[in-house]
Amino acid sequence: MGVQKSAAVASQDSPAFIEVKQLTKRFAEVVAADRISFDVHQGELFGFLGPNGAGKTTTINMLTGLARPDSGVMRIGGLECTHDPKAAQHLVGVVPDESNLYPELTGFENLCFCAALYGMRKRQRRARAHLLLESFGLTEAAHRKFESYSKGMKRKLTIAAGIIHNPELLFLDEPTTGVDVVSARHIRQLIAELHRTGTTIFLTTHYIEEAERLCERIVFMVGGRIVRIDTVPNLLQAMDGKHVMLVSVAHSGPALCASLSRVFPALEFHAVSEEELRVESTTAIGVGPLVRFIEEQDVDVMEARRLQPSLEDVFVHVTGIEADAMRKEKEKAEAGL
Repeated sequence: MGVQKSAAVASQDSPAFIEVKQLTKRFAEVVAADRISFDVHQGELFGFLGPNGAGKTTTINMLTGLARPDSGVMRIGGLECTHDPKAAQHLVGVVPDESNLYPELTGFENLCFCAALYGMRKRQRRARAHLLLESFGLTEAAHRKFESYSKGMKRKLTIAAGIIHNPELLFLDEPTTGVDVVSARHIRQLIAELHRTGTTIFLTTHYIEEAERLCERIVFMVGGRIVRIDTVPNLLQAMDGKHVMLVSVAHSGPALCASLSRVFPALEFHAVSEEELRVESTTAIGVGPLVRFIEEQDVDVMEARRLQPSLEDVFVHVTGIEADAMRKEKEKAEAGL
């Protein structure tokens, strides 16, 4: 990646690179950020997880100077940024949720232009642009206009532009939204590599599996408020007492769930789909009685398997928001519905 930094492992003992205290932002009657407070440690990959409209982008916009908070305090790299958002600009790279590059410029020209904005000399910015294009697998497209790029290529070039000046802190707002599976995987690998080389990364996403895979600590944000913040292991540990089982059946439905709930009142039943039931309990789930009862209802059982708790389980438990609903909401927003 060409990032000349020593590897860093973030911990609770690392200095706070971002400090946010009681930050508040309103838009008319909507409170986009409601007295939020958190720290991000140097070298940490820190995740903001929540549905569309939770306040994630507003938080990034305040930290990067695109929006002024109504109240609260922000510090980046020890610099007071509440009233002077440009104080830490030289430390920060930003990858917005939608590309801010120029469609009529080539990939190489876009990177060189962004580098010039940070005061890099011509030889330095050209060398850095070539290095990033190679690292991101975009060398062959270097002299094509940005408007001709695929969604995945546009996203990768936008990330390259965000780190052209080798920032200590990188804000990534929904980096894999709207790209194909292969591009999303490559982008996650690039993020992991940046983290490995010591970059402090602030990542917002609505993809729970992405946050679980990449982040060290995660914030759950809903309706402008932080409802939970912790490390991924600690979040998962809180669910250790919960037993979950998926049962694959020939057909499901409300009637089957209702019957199961009456016979097994200690268990919770959810129809995940027409062919899958989710069973939850605070105690061990007996497979035999459950399968026998379902088959007595003339419903064939193909499989019953126990699941380890996931971050999605924790998120649903804490926020009450289903991950599928969150994804669909984001997809509608992207489609302009």
